[in-house]
Amino acid sequence: MKDLDQPKTISLLTTIMEFELAGVVLYTHYSLMVTGPNRIPIVAFFKAQATESLLHAQQAGEILTGLEGHPSLRIAPMEETYKHSVKDILQESFNHEKKALDLYKDLLDVVTDASVYLEEFARTMIGTEELHTIEIKKMLRDFI
Repeated sequence: MKDLDQPKTISLLTTIMEFELAGVVLYTHYSLMVTGPNRIPIVAFFKAQATESLLHAQQAGEILTGLEGHPSLRIAPMEETYKHSVKDILQESFNHEKKALDLYKDLLDVVTDASVYLEEFARTMIGTEELHTIEIKKMLRDFI
């Protein structure tokens, strides 16, 4: 086992926490902007995504504080595109999920062979984010 690079791990967990908190805001916004005949199931999907993003932020924050880090009060930068068609919202969601996936892969790279717990956390989150990208790709299929 190698030593855990604690400063780098704390930095990544802080970034992840801020990114997941931004997801809460984005998905809540998206849930409010959906219109059309498929509104109800898509709104439910986005509300569930917002709830899950909050849980992910809390999980990252718990680990962060366990490593003696200090959780940020910030959220990751977000851009309002003012494009609210279902296709645009789903594409933005896909992009967000891909970025989350990259962050968790970065975490896995840092903690591999240094912490079994953190490796498993990162792998679990990678699996979750991969599933989200698959689901969103399936939702986008009708628009291609």
